[in-house]
Amino acid sequence: MLKKLPIKNDYLLIIGALLLFVMGYELAFKKTFEAWQTNKELKQKLSSAQGLGGQPDYLERKNSNLDKLIKLYQADTTALRNNLINSVTLLADRQNVKLAEVPAQDASFTSAHFMIEKLDFEGDYFSLLKMSSLLQKQSAIGIIRSENWKVTGIRNNGDKIKKLVLEVYLEISR
Repeated sequence: MLKKLPIKNDYLLIIGALLLFVMGYELAFKKTFEAWQTNKELKQKLSSAQGLGGQPDYLERKNSNLDKLIKLYQADTTALRNNLINSVTLLADRQNVKLAEVPAQDASFTSAHFMIEKLDFEGDYFSLLKMSSLLQKQSAIGIIRSENWKVTGIRNNGDKIKKLVLEVYLEISR
């Protein structure tokens, strides 16, 4: 059938190659070429815009200002702990409760976001109960994380004295 056509085989080869090129261009090369042009345009826009990347002094000034703000709002935990103990002691005195012990601050009770303070109170049951209620209602001293009620016995001249102790763990956000 091809032998009967009046066209030479060389021309058929060229036409077939051109046909394959057009099909290849439509299927693959066209989208790749468009993506390459889009990439080239975006790179030109980015280089002309410069933005903040061309101003390293601005970023250094911004970082130094942020560091100053952080230092300004940093809380001193010893002052925070002293204020907490003072306010809790005033509440305890009003309820006839003795703040028996404030142990040294344990490192396992602190983190970057909160601090847990253990306080031991001594007194009668009803006064300790009122004290617990007041601690829950106070907003400036923290949140009660847990409470332990204990009865301790102390020997004094052969007599055994029982004391009721309330251990309170207060969580304070920094």
